[in-house]
Amino acid sequence: MKPILVVMAAGMGSRYGGVKQIEPVGLAGETIMDYSVYDALRAGFGKAVLVIRKDIEKDIRGLVGGRLERQIPLSYAYQETDSLPPGFALPPGREKPWGTAHAVLSAAGQVDAPFALVNADDFYGRDAFGLMGRALSSADPAAAAFVMAGYKLRNTLSENGSVSRGLCVCGRDGRLVSIEEHTKIEALPPAPGGPVALSHTPAGDIPLSGEETVSMNMFGFTPRLFPLLEREFRAFLEQRGQDPKAECYIPAVVSALIASGEASVQVLPTSASWFGVTYREDRPAVQTGIRALIQSAEYPAKLWEP
Repeated sequence: MKPILVVMAAGMGSRYGGVKQIEPVGLAGETIMDYSVYDALRAGFGKAVLVIRKDIEKDIRGLVGGRLERQIPLSYAYQETDSLPPGFALPPGREKPWGTAHAVLSAAGQVDAPFALVNADDFYGRDAFGLMGRALSSADPAAAAFVMAGYKLRNTLSENGSVSRGLCVCGRDGRLVSIEEHTKIEALPPAPGGPVALSHTPAGDIPLSGEETVSMNMFGFTPRLFPLLEREFRAFLEQRGQDPKAECYIPAVVSALIASGEASVQVLPTSASWFGVTYREDRPAVQTGIRALIQSAEYPAKLWEP
């Protein structure tokens, strides 16, 4: 079976101040999701699943979904705060989504083949999708042998504020050893020989060189993930479900599965530069980056014909 593209598009965009998933960035009004689907098609993917919230469904379907449905078989999965495993109820006052692990679990019913996971607001590039497509096309659907696109931190920073990144430890064999989510990494002004960024943590600031491998939530999974993911999400709810701001991140789940020996993750290094709209001020830089790729013939000026 051809691999499936799962796009996490249910984010609230609190730092952006709006539904950034549908912001046009291409010359013909394309969103970042359009470019992800375009690259996925070139890489041999056969289906796309958009993970959304019901309160933004009308906008997603009207502004993006209708266009994508003409290009690829498309379905929707819903990430709602009250969509919890049996035995759990929504705690009073909980408004914040449960995190990326919950988003992936929300798509379980739509996925029956190896799949790539991406964020709706991150531009990953043709190279990363090609690497992912080749790896997933030969993946054993029953095995917990996964892959991850590994980016250089310096290629994923924003000039307009801090970003969240998963800092990776990799073995000499190219396999992932662990990921630690850092939720506030801030780019620093250029300084010869100095750090490129700081990660602000409760224990203090950590200087970063920029050469670190980071996860941008571009993983390649098989359906074997889902029972493991549900177990880990249940454990999260039992331990932290009453915390109104706690989130269960997919990198944390991946790290736990690696540590327990239940899964392996091969890192696929990419030198691609990240474009993304973490902040509203990021949008012009994304548009400029896409124009440059169009000028270099990486993409057509208009992705889709009417």
